[in-house]
Amino acid sequence: MKDIVLKYVLKNAFDFRGKANSKVVLGAVLRENSALKSDVPALLKEIEKTIKDVEKMTLAEVEMKLGKINPTLLMEQKEEKMEGPLKELLNAVMGKVVVRIAPSPSGPLHIGHAYGTSLNYEYAKMYKGKLILRIEDTNAENIYPQAYELIERDVKWMTEEGVVQVFVQSSRLGEYYDAAEKLVNKGNAYVCECDADEWREKKNKGIACSCRELSVKENQLRYAKMFNAYAEGEAVLRLKTDIKDKNPAMRDLAIMRIVEHVHPKTGKEHRVWPLMIFSVAVDDHEMGVTHVLNGKDHVDNGEKERMIMKMLGWETPEYKHWGRINFEGFELSTSKIRLAIERKEYEGWEDIRLPFMPALRRRGYQAGAFRRFAIETGLSLNDKTVGIEEFWKMLNAFNKELIDLKANRYFFVDNPVKIKIEKGLSKEISLDCHPEDPKRGKRKFKAKGEVYVTAQDYECLDVKKLHRLMDYCNFVIEKGKWKFVSERYEEYKDSDKRGSIIHWVPVGEEVKVEVLNLDNKLVKGFGEKDLSKAKVGDIVQLERRYFARVDEKTKDVIRLWYLHS
Repeated sequence: MKDIVLKYVLKNAFDFRGKANSKVVLGAVLRENSALKSDVPALLKEIEKTIKDVEKMTLAEVEMKLGKINPTLLMEQKEEKMEGPLKELLNAVMGKVVVRIAPSPSGPLHIGHAYGTSLNYEYAKMYKGKLILRIEDTNAENIYPQAYELIERDVKWMTEEGVVQVFVQSSRLGEYYDAAEKLVNKGNAYVCECDADEWREKKNKGIACSCRELSVKENQLRYAKMFNAYAEGEAVLRLKTDIKDKNPAMRDLAIMRIVEHVHPKTGKEHRVWPLMIFSVAVDDHEMGVTHVLNGKDHVDNGEKERMIMKMLGWETPEYKHWGRINFEGFELSTSKIRLAIERKEYEGWEDIRLPFMPALRRRGYQAGAFRRFAIETGLSLNDKTVGIEEFWKMLNAFNKELIDLKANRYFFVDNPVKIKIEKGLSKEISLDCHPEDPKRGKRKFKAKGEVYVTAQDYECLDVKKLHRLMDYCNFVIEKGKWKFVSERYEEYKDSDKRGSIIHWVPVGEEVKVEVLNLDNKLVKGFGEKDLSKAKVGDIVQLERRYFARVDEKTKDVIRLWYLHS
């Protein structure tokens, strides 16, 4: 069993850049040896153990070991049958797949964007293809200027720098103008001067307006006038489709319009702007996008884009949609959060209370946790409701897998109370920085009978019990005094009056620590002195408490951000 498990863990880890998926490995193992179905729990335990061992290896070491164990698996190509947690894409060719993510710069990315970004990246990786980031900013009225930088930074972070190109639509207006002109010249588009309400009424009845029947030459003149003569709202370029299409949304689509609003990138330089469906169709063609993966609320848009591409003689990509994911209990509206920030209700996009990527990155969430969430959620047309508790439970579990072995352990007491242990022994404490990784070194401090404990422990310990200061000594409380009983843990464990094990910090060897909690309030206390060795950005575990990220260090205090338990 161990040999088979190791073989497929190495194979899966190599295919997915060092991170094996236990479910995929389980399936592969059982396909090779179905007799192992008799004890799946034991098999899963062996798989998880092996995955942890392999995760300590570099990708080069994984490749070398797999080559020695089973060179056939190493050389095996995926064109014939894709192995992995994601379903295969239609007409996908290994090495040729190009996908894109296309957020608008109305604000930074939130957890919903993280799902779509992760899913597209995982498919690009699965097929050894390309991922493109395209910032769609043709609607000047809903742009948050700082979002350009925030989006690019967070997408690159979430995808392990896996974005091959970054495009901004406002820098590509010439391509849209040329494509629109081609449609006009072919007689596939016309400039409509009709009143918008009147035109909408005719469209809903399946009646063509008089502008639709104008000659190509007249429409060429009108198209030219859009750039210098018409005022905003006086003319719009429409695509000629079936005016009696059973879906009114598909009838004579607007593809270019006049907008006088000042654009943060181009100012007043341009006044003719494409509608989203048109710019997307042009971009997907010119950027070589082979597969469009997005929410099913874009199904109609996908059909419109296909219409545009076919009229221009272009091949269309494959479209695959996922069901709506309703993140219940979250406020994900960038416009609402922007207003709240302006009203000083939040301290910016990095406010610890926000489910937006700048804040989640600062707390210490890992990019891989969001990708695991996306993979586990999958690509399905079924709508899903993910409650706030369920989301954090899943994300925190995935994140813990990624940080647990990297996070050094430290003692920390909040709201500290100084206690003297009567007849307490002097002792040098030497503990592993990580209990499962001795190579990470030791933390050392001296105990001399005076310690800090949390106010909660001080007030709540049962006076009838034998308690223990973790890794130091056992004690009892008599007449309000804490008295030393013994040193050995076994004596505490075997006592029939066994009480609590509490963490502590020795007096005289403490550092000041502040932790920003999820309610945006600071908790103050003391940490053991070796915590000062942690660098800004490090994830640490405060013993028996929670994980936190080192956010700031000064001469006087170490400031942490709460991550999760």
